Amino acid sequence: DENYNDLQTAVKDIDTAAKRIKLLTLAFLFSEKREQVLLGMKKRGFGKGWWNGFGGKVAQGETIMEGAKREMLEESSINATSLTKRGMIDFEFVNDPVILQVHIFEVDEHSGQPHESEDFASDEDLISLNLFRLLEMLPKWFNINEIPFDNMWPDDKMWFPYLIDKKYFEGYMLFEGHTKILDYKLELKDDALSDSNRT
Repeated sequence: DENYNDLQTAVKDIDTAAKRIKLLTLAFLFSEKREQVLLGMKKRGFGKGWWNGFGGKVAQGETIMEGAKREMLEESSINATSLTKRGMIDFEFVNDPVILQVHIFEVDEHSGQPHESEDFASDEDLISLNLFRLLEMLPKWFNINEIPFDNMWPDDKMWFPYLIDKKYFEGYMLFEGHTKILDYKLELKDDALSDSNRT
């Protein structure tokens, strides 16, 4: 009944509140006419074999925006000089004590070009600086109507249209393993929130 459902929701909120939150970033670069988006193939570790944006953990002592810019540079060689925050999603995994709070950005202004692994291999300086990242990400441009959702995290196709349309969104995803979504909440917020998170 309704009281039982309310109790279940309250218990779930308590369990979630007791978990540790880890801050992560995820940034996307679109072509000038917004006909293509740059994705990276994760070559090892968490999310291996899937395409995604560029990001990772926020380091101690840096802001979320600073972390997003650093990760973008390290993983793709793109120097993001201006970013706009497009969304935030809390990811919870069954039997995992950590909630991944992912802050999603779009690159507004940048310098540099994305480097694929074969480009790195011919540059000794880049190899010495980025060998760790070389083994991790492979950047590639995709047409907007050919985004490889079948080879991405299963939630991506739910919120990616908001990102393309520059709509600010927030959500929650409960996963069992890495491929099964047990529960989710996703909603659009005031676009002014996106405008206020630009730098």
